[in-house]
Amino acid sequence: MSAVPRLSELPSNLRHHVGWWVRDRFPNRKVVREVQGVTMVLPWPHRLPDYAGNGPYGQNLVQLARALAEHAAPVTVLDVGANVGDSALQILDATDARILCVEADPYFLEYLHLNVDADPRVSVVEALLTPDGHTEATTAVRTGGTTRFAEGEADDALPTVTPARLLADHPDFGDLRLIKSDTDGYDVVLVPAITEAWGGARPVLFFEYDHRLSRLAGNDPLEVWPRLQKLGYRDVAVWGNGGDVLGRTTVEAIAERTAPLEEKVGVRAQNYWDVAVVHEDDAAGLAAIEKLVPASQQLG
Repeated sequence: MSAVPRLSELPSNLRHHVGWWVRDRFPNRKVVREVQGVTMVLPWPHRLPDYAGNGPYGQNLVQLARALAEHAAPVTVLDVGANVGDSALQILDATDARILCVEADPYFLEYLHLNVDADPRVSVVEALLTPDGHTEATTAVRTGGTTRFAEGEADDALPTVTPARLLADHPDFGDLRLIKSDTDGYDVVLVPAITEAWGGARPVLFFEYDHRLSRLAGNDPLEVWPRLQKLGYRDVAVWGNGGDVLGRTTVEAIAERTAPLEEKVGVRAQNYWDVAVVHEDDAAGLAAIEKLVPASQQLG
């Protein structure tokens, strides 16, 4: 009879899934973790420490905020889908910033407050940010360390707020410099709506671009690009979902280069991108993404 292998003898991907299965049994256990040099309180099942490790995961956003702050500090950031505050904490650790965090999941809000409330540079809005203030997607669907909202019977979200209302309630963020959005499929409709509300501020846009989740949320992922083009946005820097640089393109050309986002890379997984989009009149924003993803490195 063959011996049952020890956990340490299993392949790393299988070890991760076994560990996640165990941790998922204890969703309310709080742990303190150091993630890429920043200490934070997390629910034990949260996947962030596993994804981040010592690699580039999530550091593109931090580097972008730091590059923007070199031109004008503090850099003002809107963090939509703030989750446990990990992005805000890492940006504040790296550079001079003021951050408006928006989160709608009561489960993650507890951790967000634990992590950022002591810092006067951070403001928290407990609401679901929607383009028009009306949505039937009020049920929180949690997977690992992230939440998407879907239609359902359970109402596990907070009241909605529109981008225009958010700006009216927080006029001190009128000079918004950077929008970060990670809302699992709603980014393609939220980001243009936020950009329109902030009008002449012309913030740099950073969001998760996921074809599968966008369609799951009922949104066409390709419609975001002509909307942003009409708003005067032009240059796009692209990273893989692990934070690796993929290259540069434009809002006009990117739709023709999205074929990799339709390919499965595992049993169920598909690729997604992190993208940073810069207005055609934003010289400082263009300099920032040029520093991180040179135009000479074209997206294939």
